[in-house]
Amino acid sequence: MAADPGLRRLALRTLLAAFDGTTVPQWAVELVGDGLAGHTLFGGNVTDPDQVRAGTAALRAARADVLVAIDEEGGDVTRLAHATGSPYPGNAALGAVDDPALTRQVYRAIGDELAGCGVNLNLAPTVDVNTADDNPIIGTRSFGADPTLVATHAAAAVAGLTDAGIAGCAKHFPGHGATVTDSHLELPTVDVPMSVLRARDLPPFAAVIAAGVAAIMTAHIRVPVLTGQAPATFSRAALTGLLREEYGYQGVIVTDALEMRGATSAAGGIVPAAVAALAAGADLLCVGARVDRQLVERIAAGIAAAVADGVLPVARVEQAAARVAALASAVRPAPSDAGAATDLGYAAARRAVRVEGVLDGLASALVVQLTAGSTIAEGRVPWGLGPHLDGTTQLRVVAAGTTADEIAALAAGRPVVLVGRHLHRVPGAPGLIEALAARCPVSVVEMGWPSGWRPAGVRAFVTTYGASHANGRAAAEALGLAA
Repeated sequence: MAADPGLRRLALRTLLAAFDGTTVPQWAVELVGDGLAGHTLFGGNVTDPDQVRAGTAALRAARADVLVAIDEEGGDVTRLAHATGSPYPGNAALGAVDDPALTRQVYRAIGDELAGCGVNLNLAPTVDVNTADDNPIIGTRSFGADPTLVATHAAAAVAGLTDAGIAGCAKHFPGHGATVTDSHLELPTVDVPMSVLRARDLPPFAAVIAAGVAAIMTAHIRVPVLTGQAPATFSRAALTGLLREEYGYQGVIVTDALEMRGATSAAGGIVPAAVAALAAGADLLCVGARVDRQLVERIAAGIAAAVADGVLPVARVEQAAARVAALASAVRPAPSDAGAATDLGYAAARRAVRVEGVLDGLASALVVQLTAGSTIAEGRVPWGLGPHLDGTTQLRVVAAGTTADEIAALAAGRPVVLVGRHLHRVPGAPGLIEALAARCPVSVVEMGWPSGWRPAGVRAFVTTYGASHANGRAAAEALGLAA
């Protein structure tokens, strides 16, 4: 039996869908006309600003107040610059510089670019406090490991997006920074008392609420003392009790992608996940990246059936839809007349570089990039020093499949620069670096989250706090190898 048309439209008003390709398909436009809250753009939807602008205009022609969202964090998570790497450093670099005015400037510049493309909701900033060196999904997306520093820069980032007329979405409530597993793949657990959560993870969320953040994204993580066995996305105690009632947040609560294993494994599928998230207090349900019309209709029908059956109060869905509609009507992108701040990100990345040891005599160095996988959040975005070198020899190797003798032979007496991301946990990397340092002069460039690990015997250890295009250029310049 077909869903009641009124309930279908009500359900659609709570859904943030997506589509494949660089041209907006007709079904995506039609669903917007039917009431769909909006769509999220991913790297596969982007080739250039004019193309993105044409796509967002097509969606807006169906309904002027459609939400067009994107994950444009700067640094390692970029959609607009997925083919080259972001011209802005990410949060870890901005936290290392610790200049809130700069953070606001960078996010204003990002917001201006989004406004110019017709995007009005940025699923950023990440405001998690990254207290786990081995966190596989947050890392350099975080401003740092200190709650006060993260809170300060989180508020500045939100202000910068607001300056550009872009709605920011702080994530991932109640804090994903202490996890050592990826919620895209499983349901992580943060087993700490509420006192730790309040002191460590929640201050940045209080700060962005005070800064007027338009949206807050939930985390598919379990915090037993708060959420029981469910993830926060399905926890009424977390979303309604803590975020709404205790912290006084009145904006839109957005779910992380419901297609993620952290959600579907806990709920038993994406449709029950959508119903559970709405029941807990979420307003806007991010479906994910792998979306087609059939999936959207299936979720909308599931929500409508839950309402019709009395499982989900219609008033709760109406409240969610009203919040989403208010956000969509209020957001007014206003790109700056000054144009893109082309050098702002590169200047910021230079300020973030930290050098331990001595960098000299590297003009003839062999540059070796130790390959590292990308997270689902990052996607396959280019990184490293390659695009920035002045002709210096470079190669890419897998640490676990290479020996120090092999690299030393290739260097033939020249110094070696080893470049990597989160090198302390790349299989084979720590042993390879220290063995090579015993054979020839070695400098290390760490472009991931900086752990406390430092390899014995190296001449220099350079930390960039990120692997964006801007971070890569800053590192090449610090080494004296930039073109």
